[in-house]
Amino acid sequence: MDTAFLITAFVTLFVIIDPIGMTPLFVALTQGMGNARRRAIAIRACITSALLLIVFAAFGEAVLGFIGISMPAFRIAGGMLLFLTALDMLFERRGQRRKGQADAAEEDEGDDPSIFPLAIPLIAGPGSIASVILLAGQKPGAEGLAMVIAVMLSVVALVFVMFLMGSLLERALGKVGINVVTRLLGMLLAALAVQFVLDGLRGFGLTG
Repeated sequence: MDTAFLITAFVTLFVIIDPIGMTPLFVALTQGMGNARRRAIAIRACITSALLLIVFAAFGEAVLGFIGISMPAFRIAGGMLLFLTALDMLFERRGQRRKGQADAAEEDEGDDPSIFPLAIPLIAGPGSIASVILLAGQKPGAEGLAMVIAVMLSVVALVFVMFLMGSLLERALGKVGINVVTRLLGMLLAALAVQFVLDGLRGFGLTG
């Protein structure tokens, strides 16, 4: 088993999905609800997003091949997308955008935010979809796909746990603590994004 790949995949998906930074939004979206209803919403959101990410991990590269996009090109584009996400995290733009999506969902969907915006686009968003496709492309074959899916499911399970203990986490970290953690994750994501771009350039034979 490729331990280094597992660690890279876990860090990438953990940073992109950001269970810690998403938890306060879950608390806000489910404010005033009972524990049973919150748990049901968390279950639906996590199952829906996990299924969507499994589909993209399994068939994303085939779809890209069908429309004529090579994996090196997608790695470069995905790396650029992840880098923009990292900038959003570092300068708090992602939190503001997520809050706007959450507010829009409260207006449009009433009291059930499980599918939108929790499952899509907060958990299974462009960044996480790009990440599972890129990671599956780095480790072709059934074993690599199984590793990516297992890591993704572990991160989504962490999201579920964080959702269940959202109120406790919010009180423990406070707004300042959550902002600090989000910025640290943003720095790590920026480095991973650059690595994706370098891997893509290497696929074209442009780097050593």
